[in-house]
Amino acid sequence: MPWDALTWPLALVVAAAIVLPYLLSFRRRRLVGRVRLEEAARLGTDRPLAQYPFIDATRCIGCGSCVPACPEGDVLAVVGGTARVVNALRCIGHGRCAIACPVGAIEIGLGDVREREDIPLVDAWQESSVAGLFVVGELSGMALVSNAVAQAVRAVERIAERAASPRGVAGPDVFDVAVVGAGPAGLAAAAAAGEKGLSHVVLEQESDLGGTINHYPRRKLVLVQPVEVPVLGRLREAEYTKEDLLGLLQRLVKDAPLAVRFGERVEDVRRSGELFEVRSAAGTVRSRFLVLALGRRGTPRKLGVPGEQLPKVMYRLLDAESYQHQRLLIVGGGDSAVEAAIGLARQRGNEVTLSYRREKLVRIKRKNEDRLARLLENGRVRGLMSSTVAQITPTSAVLEAGGGRQELANDYVFVFAGGEPPLALLHKAGIRFGGALSAARQSPS
Repeated sequence: MPWDALTWPLALVVAAAIVLPYLLSFRRRRLVGRVRLEEAARLGTDRPLAQYPFIDATRCIGCGSCVPACPEGDVLAVVGGTARVVNALRCIGHGRCAIACPVGAIEIGLGDVREREDIPLVDAWQESSVAGLFVVGELSGMALVSNAVAQAVRAVERIAERAASPRGVAGPDVFDVAVVGAGPAGLAAAAAAGEKGLSHVVLEQESDLGGTINHYPRRKLVLVQPVEVPVLGRLREAEYTKEDLLGLLQRLVKDAPLAVRFGERVEDVRRSGELFEVRSAAGTVRSRFLVLALGRRGTPRKLGVPGEQLPKVMYRLLDAESYQHQRLLIVGGGDSAVEAAIGLARQRGNEVTLSYRREKLVRIKRKNEDRLARLLENGRVRGLMSSTVAQITPTSAVLEAGGGRQELANDYVFVFAGGEPPLALLHKAGIRFGGALSAARQSPS
């Protein structure tokens, strides 16, 4: 047979060998994506109520490059030829999906917060419904240190534009900017204010800086992402240990330098004419602008069960190595609960049980999910899904699961059920948590 007669059959075979596996793989991914979307709808994780990827369906080409780009996994899937959010609760705002999208169809932002009573409405510069009052960091609904710092810098840029106007009634005892909270967002805001030549003061209720980070366990890795911090410059690592990050913040306070007043818990914020009055037990601070950089930890949320007042019940874990040869119950389904279970399971002689009220962990980082899966597989952690704590006694914990009760011998209970955010202060200040801000306040022009 002439060689020319073999050309087309060989070309077809080669093309089939290349194209057919791709088509089968593409079809399989679409089916998996559809199943994941249906499961997310059943679990209620498909609704974006905080940070999540906005996907412009008119621009998305369904290439799927955004799916593996997310370090958390399971957030996005290609369904029906278009990228879709299938696990909105797991998104923590990395933004790598947006970088990976070849057509610019993805933007990271906040989901529908109009019905959220715990997230204040802010405009593109983080300004709240109270003119001159800005909300940045965790309390705004966006996770990650990089997001908090970016919000703080953006807010101060807006303040600097306004501060160029005449001071009016302001006097020598009035600051241009008062910042509440000495975590990454608050310190970044103060440093940015210093670079803009604005007088500032930072009020922090704790005795040390760091905010929520201060309450993390020892050597916990904090997801930062490369970010430009005023005065310090660019932080190039994606993660820092708790201790290293606190060291950077301490350097920022020294190098800027920043005026931080520790041990001043803010009790009231009110507008008085053209100024804000920020009252704490130490006195009243007056400022032209106010930046609230509070964390969301607030007061730990209780289970409300008999025995919860016992001294064996804890609401945070600072040092896992302090607990060895103990019978431990971890209650919760977020990263804090899972990280506590992982840390305690690695200590000598511990028996660790993780209880969660839902059937599946859906709000944890992928790295934590992988670590926990290994511990569950080798029996270092016992997982009790769809379970709730009914009672705590000095020597046990009683759980309801599968329509019955079981009693676990127990030495300590760690509860990670979230916290009650410090929203009362925001409500007293007149900040809105529902509806929509005016169109003029929604986009920079």
